[in-house]
Order: sequence, then C-alpha cells, then structure tokens
Amino acid sequence: MSKTPLLDRIRTPADLRQLTEDQLAQLAQEVRDEMIEVVSETGGHLGAGLGVVELTVALHYVFDTPFDKLIWDVGHQAYPHKMLTGRRDRMRTLRQGGGLSGFTKRTESPYDPFGAGHTSTSISAALGFAVARDLKGEPNNVIAVIGDGSMSGGMAYEALNNAGAMDSRLIVVLNDNDMSISPSVGAMSAYLSRLLSGKTYLSLRDIGKQLSRRFGRTIDRTITRAVEHARGFLMGGTLFEELGFYYVGPINGHDLDSLLPVLKNVRDAGVGPVLLHVVTQKGKGYAPAECASDKYHGVVKFDVATGSQAKAKPATPSYTKVFAEALIREADRDSKIVAITAAMPSGTGLDLFAKAHPKRCFDVGIAEQHAVTFAAGLAADGMKPVCAIYSTFLQRAFDQVIHDVAIQKLPVRFAIDRAGLVGADGATHAGAFDVGYMGALPGMVVMSPADEAELVHMIATAAAHDDGPCTVRYPRADGIGIPLPERGIPLEIGRGRVVREGTKVALFTLGTRLAEALTAADELERYGLSTTVADARFAKPLDRALLRRLALHHEVLITVEEGAVGGFGSFVLQALSDEGLLDGTLKVRAMTLPDLFQDHDAIPRQYAQAGLDSRGIVAKVFEALGRDFTEARTA
Repeated sequence: MSKTPLLDRIRTPADLRQLTEDQLAQLAQEVRDEMIEVVSETGGHLGAGLGVVELTVALHYVFDTPFDKLIWDVGHQAYPHKMLTGRRDRMRTLRQGGGLSGFTKRTESPYDPFGAGHTSTSISAALGFAVARDLKGEPNNVIAVIGDGSMSGGMAYEALNNAGAMDSRLIVVLNDNDMSISPSVGAMSAYLSRLLSGKTYLSLRDIGKQLSRRFGRTIDRTITRAVEHARGFLMGGTLFEELGFYYVGPINGHDLDSLLPVLKNVRDAGVGPVLLHVVTQKGKGYAPAECASDKYHGVVKFDVATGSQAKAKPATPSYTKVFAEALIREADRDSKIVAITAAMPSGTGLDLFAKAHPKRCFDVGIAEQHAVTFAAGLAADGMKPVCAIYSTFLQRAFDQVIHDVAIQKLPVRFAIDRAGLVGADGATHAGAFDVGYMGALPGMVVMSPADEAELVHMIATAAAHDDGPCTVRYPRADGIGIPLPERGIPLEIGRGRVVREGTKVALFTLGTRLAEALTAADELERYGLSTTVADARFAKPLDRALLRRLALHHEVLITVEEGAVGGFGSFVLQALSDEGLLDGTLKVRAMTLPDLFQDHDAIPRQYAQAGLDSRGIVAKVFEALGRDFTEARTA
C-alpha cells in the first residue's frame, strides 16, 4: 500500500483542486514526508520548504495556477511547489547535473513564471506581471511569496512602495518564520483575518478611499482611524497600510482552516494591492530541523531517523575557513579591523570571527548595498573594514563599490567568496564576473590566491593595504593540502611569481586553476613541450615585467582563469597590446569560462565542461600551435 495515496494522484495543481478541503491536511503531510526523504538523499535546502508545505498546498488549491502567476522569492522554499507541479518524479535529481534546479527556473516549468536565485525580487517581478496583465486586459491573479529574511533587502521595500502607489491588483504573501514581528497567533487573530479579508470590510475601506479623494484626507481619517489603529495595534499592519497595501493577518500558515478562507477572500476581493501576513515555522514537522539553529537551511545527505548529516570531514580546510582564521589573526593584532557580512555569517566564515571579536563583526542582513557603504563610512573614519560577500551577491552593490568606495579611494577590503563555479547552486550563484567588474575600477587592487597558503598571505596584504580599496577572491572549495603559514606576510602589490620554468609554452594563471596548469605542464612535457607556469597573483595591477618575460621568451602564452570574458585574460591582452608584443610571433590564447550561464553540476565536471581542467589546457596549447591534440595522444 502506498505511503502517499493522495500525492500519487497529483500530477498538476488541477488534480490537487479535485480534492476536498478535508483531504488537504493529509496531502500536506505526505508532501512533507516525501520531501524529507528526498532531500535526505540529494541534499539541498530543507528547512524553508518544510515551513511552507501547507501554504503551498493552499495557494495551488485556491488559485488557478499557472493561469494565476505564483512567484516565489529566492526559491529555497520551492521544493513542495515543484512536487505539486509535475516534477515529483524528478525530485531525486535536485541540484545534480541534468537534473532539477534548486530554485525556480522559467525553462523548467510553466509553473515557474519567474526564476529566482537571489532574494527580495519577487514583489518587483510580481508587480511587473500585474501591470502587464492590466495592460493586456487579462483577469488573472498575481501572487508573490516572500520570506521575512528577504524583507531585510531594500529592494523589497522599493517594490512595496511602488506597488502601493500604483494601486494595482497584487497579492503579496509575507512568510514570517523568524523575525517575530507579529503578535501571538490564535483563534481571535484568525477570526479577525477572515473578517478583514472579506468583501464587506474591503468595500468599506474602498469607499473611504473614494470619499477621501473627493473631500480630502480628513474625512478618510475620520472614517477609518478607529479600525486602522485597532488593526495596527493588534496585528502590526501599520507599515504596510502606510505603503498603500490592504494588510491582512497574521494568520497561522500551518492551519489550513485559516489559510483557505482568507486566501479565497483575498482572491475574490478584487482590490489591491493586498499583503497577507502568514506565520510559519521553518523546518516544521521534522524535529531535527525545528531544533537546529539554522533550521536545516542547507543540508547535505542525512539520516532521516536521526537527522545526522553525512558530512565527511575534509582532509584540508576550506578556503572560507582559512580566510576566517587568517582574518582573526590579523584582527588580534590590529584593533581597527572590523568585519561585515550581509546575512551570511556562516557562509563567509565570519561566524568564527564574531566569536573571536563580537564587537567588531556586523551582520547587516540581506543588504549588500548598505554593507558596502557602511564599510565605506567605517573606512572614512579610520577603521579597516573587511566586507565579506559572495561574488554573485556583491554584484548587487556594484554602484556603491564605484561611488562610495572607489571614487573616494577608501581602503575597504572586499573578501569575495564563491569566486568561480559553485556546483549545485548553479548559474545564479556562480562568481564569474568579479574580476572584470572590480578590475575595471581605477585604484582597485584585485588578488586571487592559487592555494590556501597564498590566501593567508593575501589577507595579510589586504589588512596592510591602506592606499585605496582591494579585493581578494577565492573559491567555494577545500584547499589543496599545503602547509599554512603561522602568519601571513604582505605581498608586494602587483608582483606575480614563476612556479615552474620552461622554454616553449607559458601558462599564466590567476587563482586556483594553478594546480590544473601544473598537471597540464607535466603532460605537455611528455609531448616535448617545455612549459613555464606562472601565477599572476594580481589581476590588477598586473605584473607587466613578468608578462613581458613570458611573452618574449616563449612561443605560446595561455592565460587561465576562473572567470568570464573581460577579466584577467582581457587585462593581459590589453597589456600586451600596450607593450607592442602582439606582433604575430607570439601565439596568445585566453582561457575563460564559456560565454553562457552554466547549469548546476559537480564543480569538477563544470570546469571540465568549461575546458578549464588540465586536459582542456593541453588541448588549448595544441590548438595554438596548430597541432591536433587527438593525433598526438594516439601517436
């Protein structure tokens, strides 16, 4: 007998809507149980999805998806949504090569009208859908589901402000699972939410608005003051009301008897915009997740019975941990060093820094723009801020990097984690562009370590660098296992190093592709191609003396980097052009990530697909020489 008799009947939300309301609680439990089982095998984002199971069931039951547009913020909580929208049979391919994305993705399903990877975007996108609907004269609903964590991002408030002013018919569901911004949720609150989401109240409120437009705000205030103050006091809706939303809630997001009638009322009210405040519990229904400090936000494979995660202890520390420990040692010696993260303390390693120096570590929430300008203010007043942000998240704050840091030549140190490809998180989280966008800025120093020991030295370099901003970029990976120095020694700015001497081919690398370049050099030697391997260390300023030496004494020069076109290779080509060394005698090739957004897969496979492994490097050398690598291998 099947453990999931109701879920077995669901191929699409249309099947879900054939169930009775009394069956939905059982369906939700079946979804929750299967989701736990699936993620225990695949790893992924567990806690957020467990918290929205009932909400997901209710939304698809009440709304006519995909005709009605359901837009999820971030995508971490979208696993139950995927299970109910025709993707249940592929759930065990989550975040694997060729499998389902861990986020919503337009090309994956018509039930994903908008892709998500970063936070705070859903309301803006939903407003776009709502306005497009109105311009086309169509009748569908548009619903954005945004978590309370995403509400710390300023973009969400920009969208709320715009949506409230436009008065377009839009439903925003605030999934409140951690901020504690609501009062107790109980029978009275659920009753008030049902009452205040109904047509009678909304019509009365709308009449008040019409009267105020005709006779001024005084009469509107007179009509609505008592009820508004009561609602604001009881339910915390004042902020959203002031932004122009009808506020409904808070209601218990796990109580289908409360959710269904309120969602129906909101759907049928015909007014907008409406904000429905739903209170949920992250990790709901799985005790290990409910008790975990991060509510099992992101997990690897785990044992369902115990919750124990199958995390193999790495033989070497991760670059993230090496960065954190190196920064702590620098801060031990320098009281001016402070650290800033944008809602990623454990992801960036700054949770370790916070334990060592709690008064000098600042988590500003999902607010990268603020983080950068906050760091600029600290730097302007003599502190030494280290802004630790993932490469792909720092893209959100590029304007602040330019105007508030670079133009003012402020010594903000950017520690850019997740540089290069990131595996299961895919294109939305891949750090492909930071060398190009940071290296384009006058006065910006851009470093990238080839190994974990080099990272220690680069953190010391950044700490000592007071002449403008600098960047240290490093990957999501474990180190290669070389001994770490007791203390970092500041490097000479703009000076690279030769790791291996040769005479015919020069491989000029930036970052951790150095190990693959050394392996490639070994293979090239077997084909009689004497190979130099050089580590640039700095993309900017570039070591031009080293570059001239490589260009003048080798037949082939290959640059290798873990970034997109427009980065290190482009800087090298520009320098060669400036030096007059592109005269046709030197065969130059720049190896970068391909000009596409690579899908999720294991990191080694991603680099092989990109041609940035040792085999790809060897093949590129043969291509530059006009020789057939395949023939050479079989000879």
